[in-house]
Amino acid sequence: MLKLFSLLVFLFIIITGCSPEDSSEQTTLSTKTEKTIPKTPEDFLEDTSSLHHKNQASPLISCGGDFNSFIEKLKEKSYQMGYEPFIVEKFFKNVKQDSQVIKRDRSQGIFKKTFIEFSKLVMSDYRISKGKQFSAKHEQTFSVVYQKYGVPPAVLLSFLALETDYGAVQGDFNTLNSLVTLSHDCRRPELFQPHIFSALNLFKLGNFDPDLTKGAWAGEVGMIQMLPKDIVLYGVDQDGDGKVNLQSSVPDVLMTAGNTLNKLGWEPYQPWLTEIIAPQSLNWAETGLNNLKTLAEWKRLGVKIRSGIEFNETLKTAVLLPQGRNGPAFFAFPNYQVYLQWNKSFVYSTTSAFFAALLAGEPMYYEGHPSPPLSDDELKRLQIALTERGYDVGGIDGIIGAKTRFAIQKEQIHLGLPADAWPTKELLSLLEQ
Repeated sequence: MLKLFSLLVFLFIIITGCSPEDSSEQTTLSTKTEKTIPKTPEDFLEDTSSLHHKNQASPLISCGGDFNSFIEKLKEKSYQMGYEPFIVEKFFKNVKQDSQVIKRDRSQGIFKKTFIEFSKLVMSDYRISKGKQFSAKHEQTFSVVYQKYGVPPAVLLSFLALETDYGAVQGDFNTLNSLVTLSHDCRRPELFQPHIFSALNLFKLGNFDPDLTKGAWAGEVGMIQMLPKDIVLYGVDQDGDGKVNLQSSVPDVLMTAGNTLNKLGWEPYQPWLTEIIAPQSLNWAETGLNNLKTLAEWKRLGVKIRSGIEFNETLKTAVLLPQGRNGPAFFAFPNYQVYLQWNKSFVYSTTSAFFAALLAGEPMYYEGHPSPPLSDDELKRLQIALTERGYDVGGIDGIIGAKTRFAIQKEQIHLGLPADAWPTKELLSLLEQ
């Protein structure tokens, strides 16, 4: 989930909106207090991993080299953690390196799409219709989650839609093979290695099958695509069967999602994102997630909520411009930050947040007329130019992430351009002079 990567290739499989057969809810809602997974041997490790690949300082085991030797190192680490040899041997018995996982890891072009491109790709009429059906079918469970965590059904539905098309497309990569392959690869081993040992913990508890558990290429499993350590940290056995089943138990899935958002800082019963109409006279340098004002203050500056929904005017919020001052505009409330913890991709998080608003009854956003996006080559040149000026843009990758947007806005202010954090050919030309 917080995942850097949970949709990826599966989105291309499911964006056509093919209607899969509904799967019946296999368990009934338990009236007992939900149970979370006990955390055992690996808990002495620093708890720095979280949804969708939050950064960890360094890998637990050196990466690269002979794959079989790497497996032996994993086993040795498992023994050091206190796992019994027969458990460890059975867990790693059939693990294999998967070249397709590395191929997918190297080709994540979907994150280079603009907000408008990406959101229009994934927010289909089918998903809206399916969301209404899913919500009605599991109304009681959604109600329990809302009462306990203050997370509206639309927020959960949006994640379910974008992650797996409400559980229809959960992935067919062997999860252990994916995690071990990415842990052996030296590009980002620190992100994946902790999840191997959490999967081992889940295996010991009967919640993971190293041969049969399947999911996304990057190791996420279930209807909301969670990584093993996140399941250990946030998983809830709501149906009371003794297991956290995120593949087919809707009560477990929804309560786990609610618990996760709660632990990530979700403010109960509070808004997350709503579309606005911003006047052209607005000082664009005051926009962006780092610039918070109360709704009353924004109102005095001429910013209006497009839907007419009334919120408490003391709430603090930021003006979010995914494609600059001429494109869609939103109020991003503190709960929007939780989306960025679920998945650090700006485009994914903004799409998920808006789709939740759409499912909750807001109208489709107004596209406006944003300046054309830069090409991949132009964006990389822009990032190089910004780096040469002392900014940390998070790498030369052609992705307009938070660091790149921050640097763009700072340079726009410096150059006397409208500081809306959207890269333009004019900005690139000035920086390359």
